[in-house]
Amino acid sequence: MNIPHQFDAIRPFEPEELPKVFNRILDSEQFRLVLTHLYPHIPIDIIAKQILSCKTNLEFQQKMAYPFLDNLLRKAAKSCDIDIRSIDNKHRYTFVSNHRDIVLDSAFLCKLLMDNGFQTTCEIAIGDNLLSLPWVKDLVRINKSFIVERSLSMREKLLSSKRLAEYMHFVIQEKHDNVWIAQREGRAKDSDDRTSESVLKMMSMGGEGSVVERLTQLHIVPVSISYEYDPCDYLKAAEFQLKRDNPDWKKGEHDDVMSMQTGIMGYKGNIHYHCATCIDDYLQTLDTDTPKTEIFGMIAQHIDREIHRHYRLFPNNYVALDMLNENENLASNYSNEDKKTFETYTEKQLSRIDIPNKDYLYLRKCMLTMYANPLRNYWAACK
Repeated sequence: MNIPHQFDAIRPFEPEELPKVFNRILDSEQFRLVLTHLYPHIPIDIIAKQILSCKTNLEFQQKMAYPFLDNLLRKAAKSCDIDIRSIDNKHRYTFVSNHRDIVLDSAFLCKLLMDNGFQTTCEIAIGDNLLSLPWVKDLVRINKSFIVERSLSMREKLLSSKRLAEYMHFVIQEKHDNVWIAQREGRAKDSDDRTSESVLKMMSMGGEGSVVERLTQLHIVPVSISYEYDPCDYLKAAEFQLKRDNPDWKKGEHDDVMSMQTGIMGYKGNIHYHCATCIDDYLQTLDTDTPKTEIFGMIAQHIDREIHRHYRLFPNNYVALDMLNENENLASNYSNEDKKTFETYTEKQLSRIDIPNKDYLYLRKCMLTMYANPLRNYWAACK
């Protein structure tokens, strides 16, 4: 395919580029070390041969990423499923989801699309703040990721956002592939998932016509991701206290690596994805005279409602809200065993936090809030 050169710095690698990139990452000692950790019983030469045999990015996902995710789910989850009844696996969409895990949100979605008859997966938006190592940047671009550039000047950010939007439109309209992007930059640490208007503004910088026409051309589908257990909950709680105690505190490179590692390998219990109806029809109901200052907020609220009302709720969510409120008003939604299991889990996670001046009560409140907020938002969306 003839892809405009303006996208070269951010797009995934094309099939003809893969052999050179495969050899480059296989020359990395760090990458080979990661492979021996992920596949301890398979000789590195066998893995390398499998990688080199892949002719396309999708084939790499099918041969390398899919088996890894399948094996991971057996070890780190009780179940993982998706409800796609509202969409057509023959069409192409821009999936906009809440953001639970740095790496796995899009990875699990790609696997689930393959499991449910989609002939392709997604091109994945990923921030360059996670790509400091050259082999990691190569790997994600092999794995159908395109790069969101951060830490730019205002003028550079404007140009970068326009290029990013134009690329997303190119993927949908010309490459006939799907796109995945998180509803906001970074994870909602307290699980109060809200769509950033700036993400929608960026997406409307590509395509042609009015704001509504440009967003309609992307065929946006809100996706709800529900985890029974978030392996990073204690890390997120610790971040809340560190930020509270020192407003200037910022995550280091090690913190992101720790979050990625914990999120991937930690136990998640049941995982559920739900694809809501594509918002194209909703967009057509908006008054064409609606000011730009209002329209993005209206669309963001619609996406939020669709995400919130399609959460899958677990006993943990009800237990957490009762624990926060120090009552048992929701006890009909969980058993005594459910409550005891979650209390034990919470204490174990809190014990893993090792920070200066550890504020147990504050950390406990932060962690319970993470599990209570999906229930609160579900109620509000279903009113």
